[in-house]
Amino acid sequence: MTGSVPHNEAAVAGRVAARALDLADAPRAGRPPYEIDWAGPVDLPLAEERAVQAACGLMHVHGRAAGRPTPLAVDYASAVAGVLAAQGALAVLIARARGLALHGVRTSVAQAALLTVAQYLAAATADDGSPEPLEPGDCSWTTSDGVLFEFETLDPHRWQDFWRLLGAPSADISRGWLPFQQRFATATCPLPLALHEAVAQASFRTVRQAAGRAGISVVTVREDPFPPMGIRPWTRAPFPERAAGRVRPAVERPLDGLRVVESTRRVQGPLAGHVLRLLGAQVMRVEPPGGDPMRGIPPMAGTCSARFSALNADKTVAEIDLTTDAGRREVHDLVARADVFLHNWAPGKAAQLRLDADDLRRTRPGLVYAWASGWGDALGPRPPVGTDYLVQARSGLAAALRPADELPVPSLMTLTDVLGGLVSAQGVLAALLTRIHTGYGGRVDSSLLSAAAVIPRRRRRVEWTPLDHPLRTADGYLALGPGARARPERVARLTGPGASADLATTLLRFRLRPTGHWSPLLREAGLTATPVCTDLRDLPRAPAFRRALARAEHVFPRTPWEFT
Repeated sequence: MTGSVPHNEAAVAGRVAARALDLADAPRAGRPPYEIDWAGPVDLPLAEERAVQAACGLMHVHGRAAGRPTPLAVDYASAVAGVLAAQGALAVLIARARGLALHGVRTSVAQAALLTVAQYLAAATADDGSPEPLEPGDCSWTTSDGVLFEFETLDPHRWQDFWRLLGAPSADISRGWLPFQQRFATATCPLPLALHEAVAQASFRTVRQAAGRAGISVVTVREDPFPPMGIRPWTRAPFPERAAGRVRPAVERPLDGLRVVESTRRVQGPLAGHVLRLLGAQVMRVEPPGGDPMRGIPPMAGTCSARFSALNADKTVAEIDLTTDAGRREVHDLVARADVFLHNWAPGKAAQLRLDADDLRRTRPGLVYAWASGWGDALGPRPPVGTDYLVQARSGLAAALRPADELPVPSLMTLTDVLGGLVSAQGVLAALLTRIHTGYGGRVDSSLLSAAAVIPRRRRRVEWTPLDHPLRTADGYLALGPGARARPERVARLTGPGASADLATTLLRFRLRPTGHWSPLLREAGLTATPVCTDLRDLPRAPAFRRALARAEHVFPRTPWEFT
């Protein structure tokens, strides 16, 4: 059945995939079958979002800032799986049109989850020695008048100016920059207490004035978890020129023979190119003279940053100075032989460089020109810095991630960066399919904000009981399944007499025995529970992940699609 999922149904992922294909104008009559199950090649009994988050490291990475594994209160891995399934279905349609006999595609929520932690997995398993220190610490800010806000700057001088204006001690300002700068890479941000105290003593008006003078972006946290209405994951506008006729190449993968030129940095743009490369495209990165500075950020995998390698391995590189006329001519030369140009530059930079869609499509009729931005055009021509953290705060995702009794603090895991890259790649695939059928290229615009809206949300923030949090055992944590979370008295009976009347006693008794003691007892009682990954280095050591992960100079997830 088209769009089918197995009996072990990942229903949220299926709905996300169906909507994504509808937006891509993929005809329902000829839509390839796509299957989304929970575990895929991961040999574990996973049957819900919470179990996948526990087993595949999402709880661990999201919870680093708090110092304990913490569930995401949204179906994030399922949403990513739905986007992957839609990508796979579009890739099948492209492959068929290019002469490759493909029928359908399979993916899983577990494979989606592993893809979302790929950078963290690479850093944890890099072959350069000792693991990174990951001291807990968050990056949330509340003013003296009770305003919860987030801020962003990529410039250390602006960082210093902001904190000096708030009266923070100079030594603490300096010590805070590195953890702040690296918070998305490490998913934790242990800042000096004096910085939090400086904000707590200032009004929001004072903070906003200091931010304006220092030149940094400040947004208040949206407490409504529901996403703004009317935001599409991506938009597509056709160009008026038809592509020149091309010889149809022999293909083994859906995008074999297609060329992508990308000028991207950090996560969102490189991940979009990574997805297209996994599907067979040849991807050429345009980097500044001397290479992307991110290549040298530890931990290292051989001669390259492990995190950088996780998103950019097997891409070719052209070092070009885009600020010169000669450099821009080189880009035009590359684009003249390309099918896709992809960038995630700041607003206005493409026009400033004279490398906007109108500039490049004259060089390459039929080009697919993709811009992966932070905010799109939602906040006008001069939006705040478009980073993952600010988008989570402004979009309501931060509120949706956490239960109602917690502050709506964004996750330090790169949630919208990852999904933003996937959504950008999805838009490119839809545009490539349209070009095959019509001969016209086009422009694809997506953003972190539009990606955040892909994640299904409730109208109100969820309410959790203590059993919704992973249970601490003598040697780790257990994430209870839905039946156990709903029946605390049955869980309590497993711990011995007297506990059923006191949930706090139940939780304490779980700490007296190891995970291996409690798991079979829960199973015998007909209750499911999943051991929580608390160290990403454990994943490649576990036989259950043997078919889902591979190793080069670091561990990486295998391709998340199986085409049939």
